[in-house]
Amino acid sequence: MKTLPFLFEPTRYKLLNVADNHRFDDKGWTLSDPAAKEPSLIRAIYAEKRFTPREDLDGIYRYANWMPIRRVLRHSCAPVTYKSEKLAKFLGLNNLYITFSGWNPRLGAKMRTCSFKETEAFSVLARMDKKEDRVLIVQSAGNTARAFAQVCSDNKIPIVICIPEDNLHDLWFHKPLHKCVKVIAAPHGCDYYDAIALGEKLARDPHFFLEGGAKNVARRDGMGTTILSFAEKTGRIPDAYFQAVGSGTGAIAAYENAERLEKDGRFGHNAMRVYVSQNKPFTLMYESWKAHSRALVDLDPDEGRKQAEIILAKVLSNRKPPYSLAGGLFDILEKSRGDFYVASNDEVMYWSLQFRNLEGYDILPAPAVALASLAQAIHAGDVKPDEYIMLNITGGGLFAAQSKGYVFKEADLVLSPDLPAEDIIAQVKNLWD
Repeated sequence: MKTLPFLFEPTRYKLLNVADNHRFDDKGWTLSDPAAKEPSLIRAIYAEKRFTPREDLDGIYRYANWMPIRRVLRHSCAPVTYKSEKLAKFLGLNNLYITFSGWNPRLGAKMRTCSFKETEAFSVLARMDKKEDRVLIVQSAGNTARAFAQVCSDNKIPIVICIPEDNLHDLWFHKPLHKCVKVIAAPHGCDYYDAIALGEKLARDPHFFLEGGAKNVARRDGMGTTILSFAEKTGRIPDAYFQAVGSGTGAIAAYENAERLEKDGRFGHNAMRVYVSQNKPFTLMYESWKAHSRALVDLDPDEGRKQAEIILAKVLSNRKPPYSLAGGLFDILEKSRGDFYVASNDEVMYWSLQFRNLEGYDILPAPAVALASLAQAIHAGDVKPDEYIMLNITGGGLFAAQSKGYVFKEADLVLSPDLPAEDIIAQVKNLWD
C-alpha cells in the first residue's frame, strides 16, 4: 500500500562534520558545522543503516530512508540502471552498467527535464519545511535551473533562479511555468560563476535564502541515488565509477553512498575508484588534480568565461567548485584512488553519436564527456574487462522529450552581478509585488 504524501514521516538523521567527525542536529537548513575549525562538507548520518528501498513510495522517494527530507513531492522519477550490451561489446567490457537519468519511457526513465538534476531538486525541495515563507535561490549553469523550475512549478514552491543569459536556451518546458518561478539572468558574456555572485548578493536580504549547492546534504544525497539504483540492480558496489563533473558534487555523492552501502554489509567492500572528467578547454579541476594540488590552480575570470563559451558541455564550467575543502572532490579522488580525464569537443560529438547508434537514444554533452573518459581509461588499462563499471549517464532523451513540443521560459530580469546588492534586491522584490 502506498503512503499518502500527508502521512509521510520525516527521515531521521544527524549531521557529521567530515573534517573532525563532530555530530550535531540539523536546524532545518544547516549547510555547515557552526563549530567547524576549517572548511568542511557535512554529511547526513541516517538512523536507518540498511539500504531499504521503500515500496510504499513512488519515484525517487523509494530511497527516502537515505534522503534528508520532510515530505514528498509530485512527479518524481528515480534513476534507472541496466546492463549494457552493444556499447559494452564495442568497448570490450563484460560488466558495463549504465545508470540513466533522463527521458526514455522504454527504460522506465521519465525525468521530464532530461537530466539527473531532478534528483537534486526533488531531494532539496523535500527538505524544505512546508511552512517556509522565504524564497529559495538556486544558481545554475542550465540543467539545475530547468529541474528546479519544473519541480517548483509543479509543486507551487516560490523560487528565484540565477542563470547566465547565454544559457537561457536550457530553460525549455512542455508548458508555461507557474508564476512562482522567477528567472534572473546575468548578461551576455557572463558564466556560472557570475550567476553565483548574483544569487549571493540577493541572499543578503532575509526574504531570500540560498539553496547551498554542494554544501546542502539534500542535494548530494539526491544525486547519490544514482549509485543506489546501481546497487539495487547488481547487489554490489561498482569497481569503477565514471561521471563528467562541473562541480564534482555528483561524484562526491556517489562515493558517500558507496560508503553507506559498505557499512550495510550486504554489498561488499567499497573499493570503488572514482573517475571524473571535464570538457577541454575548461579544465580547472583537472589541472589542479594533475598538479596534485588541493588548492585550485589560478584561472583568470575572463579566460574562464572564454573557455566556458567554447565547450559543448556548458554545465561543466564551474569556477567555484567544492574541490579543496574537507570531504570535497580532491579528498574523494585520493581516498578512492581515482583519477581525472579530459575530453575535447570532437570527442564529445563522436561519443554522442556512438552512444545513440549503440544504445538507441541520445545523451547530453556532459555524459558524452564521461563516456569519452571511459574509453580513455580502457585504452590506458585503468579498468579491466571483467570489472563492474558504472557509467553515470546524467542526462538524455532530449530529442524524444522535445518532439512533443516545448516553450521557453524567458528571463524576468537581466541584471549585472556587478550591481550593488541593494539594487539587485529591490528589482527582484518588485517581481513579487
